[in-house]
Amino acid sequence: MTSLWKNDSELFALAKRELFTAVVGDIMDVIGLRQQFLSPKIRPLQSTMVTIGRAMTVLESDTEKIVESGHEVLLEKPFGLMLEALDDLKTDEIYICAGASPSYALWGELMSIRAMKCGAVGAIMDGYSRDTKEILGLNFPTFSYGPYAQDQAPRGKVVDFRVPLSIGGVEIQPGDILFGDIDGVCVIPQAAEEEVFSKALEKARGEKTVRTAIENGMTAKEAFETYGIM
Repeated sequence: MTSLWKNDSELFALAKRELFTAVVGDIMDVIGLRQQFLSPKIRPLQSTMVTIGRAMTVLESDTEKIVESGHEVLLEKPFGLMLEALDDLKTDEIYICAGASPSYALWGELMSIRAMKCGAVGAIMDGYSRDTKEILGLNFPTFSYGPYAQDQAPRGKVVDFRVPLSIGGVEIQPGDILFGDIDGVCVIPQAAEEEVFSKALEKARGEKTVRTAIENGMTAKEAFETYGIM
């Protein structure tokens, strides 16, 4: 860790206080990580929701694909390994689920309650969520395609967790940092996290200086030539 933060808790608090996904994404573009945002279909259930934490990756599969793959033993469990995955959540982790067709909900109220008890800080679905009113009441940061009540139980199962995922060409490893706000969700690889957040903080703080200069009458061209930020 740098002198700016000593542990995950300090980093995440600092990021929520000073950063946003756009500036983090800009830095990743500069250092060559140019495919780190998940699909814009994945949105917060409420515009004020923000989450940042370590990825607890969850792999879902449609029931018919499980049959085709010869893993019928999972069909004996109502949700496959979903309950085990939920109970394995740790403090400051985010449940991120992918692999299923977008035809049913992958997250709901009771899952949110259990995740909160485990210390998790959010849920990100490559698909839908349900129990929207209840999740909003819990104020649990949930990112998905939006509300859709159709249940996963007869249609899909969790087949594995803490394994690599791919969402729209974006690779997610267990333990990568996920950062989500109203502008989307980005994935910060562990190997680059110190560089990304250090430079993002520098840029975000610089942008405040540029904003003040523009508010005081400086032109956009002058501001960029002076500060190199726009």
